[in-house]
Amino acid sequence: MTTKKVLSFAITILLLIGIWGTGGLVWNEIQTGNGCPKIWIIPACVIVFICFLIPLVVHNLNKWNRLYFVFTGLAVTIAIVASIMQFTGNGECPKLDNGTPMCYLSLLIFSALIGLKVTLLNKENH
Repeated sequence: MTTKKVLSFAITILLLIGIWGTGGLVWNEIQTGNGCPKIWIIPACVIVFICFLIPLVVHNLNKWNRLYFVFTGLAVTIAIVASIMQFTGNGECPKLDNGTPMCYLSLLIFSALIGLKVTLLNKENH
């Protein structure tokens, strides 16, 4: 496998993991209305789900890299704000079974997605 294929595969796997994780929160939000915090009236988990879904589509179509970075960048911004609020006690992120706030995990995954895509694009241009 070439480096480009490995990078592309890693991006796809991370996006699918994110969709799986946020999909559960969205489902809980639909059922209870209490699955995740709101940004104005929109559940944050729905926004983050879309921020995983659109990059997955555009990455696999190998088109519209700007959309990839707009949505992953939006998600990093949300994750940074949510992580700061979680850390300072001014907000509460949904947690994994082990107690880890999911906003920390989102920040890690979306940062990795941006780094991997930049690396992939640099490999494709050389």
